[in-house]
Amino acid sequence: MINVYVTSKYSKYRHELMPVESKDQPDFVINVDSKVKFQQILGFGGAFTESACYTLDRMSRQNQERILKAYFDQTEGLKYNIGRIHMNSSDFSLGNYTYVKDNDQQLKTFDISREFVHVIPTIKRAEAIANKKIELLVSPWSPPAWMKTNNNMNLGGKLKPEFNQVWANYYIKFLEEIVKAGLKPFALTVQNEPAAKQTWDSCLYSGEEERDFVKFYLGPTLKNGKFKDIKLFIWDHNRDVVIERASAVLDDKEAAKYVDGTAIHWYVSEEFKNVGKVHELFPDKQIIFTEGCIEGGPHPNVYETGERYARNIIGDFSNWCEAFIDWNFTLDEMGGPNHVGNYCDAPILSDTINDELIFNSSYYYIGHFSKHIHSGAYRVYSECSNKEVKQIAFKNPDDSVVIILLNETENDYNFTINNKNNTTFKLEKRSIMTIVYKGE
Repeated sequence: MINVYVTSKYSKYRHELMPVESKDQPDFVINVDSKVKFQQILGFGGAFTESACYTLDRMSRQNQERILKAYFDQTEGLKYNIGRIHMNSSDFSLGNYTYVKDNDQQLKTFDISREFVHVIPTIKRAEAIANKKIELLVSPWSPPAWMKTNNNMNLGGKLKPEFNQVWANYYIKFLEEIVKAGLKPFALTVQNEPAAKQTWDSCLYSGEEERDFVKFYLGPTLKNGKFKDIKLFIWDHNRDVVIERASAVLDDKEAAKYVDGTAIHWYVSEEFKNVGKVHELFPDKQIIFTEGCIEGGPHPNVYETGERYARNIIGDFSNWCEAFIDWNFTLDEMGGPNHVGNYCDAPILSDTINDELIFNSSYYYIGHFSKHIHSGAYRVYSECSNKEVKQIAFKNPDDSVVIILLNETENDYNFTINNKNNTTFKLEKRSIMTIVYKGE
């Protein structure tokens, strides 16, 4: 049995299960060999920022449930199994904050009670809907201002060398507190976007500085303690210089032994081959995608945003990426709140004035992947003679095969799969198609 799901710009179809057989001659063939396996997939998710969770809490209880089920229900939703949280504030917080009082180098005042207002309750509700723990990635945007060279959580600055160990201890303290709260962290990144001096919470590291912080402080502190099984990812920034930044750390064997992989974002460029090159250079290290969003405020009902998501997921997963974590799971009608006005889009927009939800094309496009590619699946060999169509294939633990085809052109195409069952499918212009069938 073959199930086909379609989202199309020029129709009402939004991840619709539908017959799309064609009687016309095929324009191309997609060849899939599910016996040839590549990387194993960890899963899909989004970020539990303070802003996203605060926005959720401003909606009616009915719409709160709709949003959470839309993402975390393991039957009807996107089946998310991963989340990302910020340690200290991010730009998508209601303001700058940390967990300690100024100059508390012993971390005796460490207190995450702020996270119990919006973030932790939201994660708990998501887990109740998913009926399982959400695996959490922890990322810092900035140390406390007093630990930094510019005495400011915003506007870049660097970690003062005398606070290297204090800051390393801070990660451990945060892990202790969220575990005590019943959450399940699976990984850390060293620093969100360490090459960007932002108007919001940020902290700069050169490749050598990130290497040495991992090598002498964070790596030993994490891996020689009770959280040794927590994964550690470097970079957490864009693809343009990912080869240089990964190499700066991973070429050093002492630093590399503490690092599980490299995290990437999608801003600046779509240089997917750079991601593949990192795998080629360091095949024993993982690659995960940890942030991407549509910039410049909300884009309600804009179709191209979904295409950008699919293009990036296919591009990264075709180059050994193992997980996809979106940015804010919801934002308000302004694309916020954001404490420095860096408004963005989200797959589900929450109109907090009228208590209405907008499901953007990006929501449905993500679903073409996350609803069908299970945790533990493998990417498998696939090729397509039509280079205008982007495609990728996976084999799930239950032996089902998943093929996703993205058509960003204004042309309809007919195609077959390995001439399977002599069935010809129609791929509409400006559409995405997911095909699921039982493998050999």
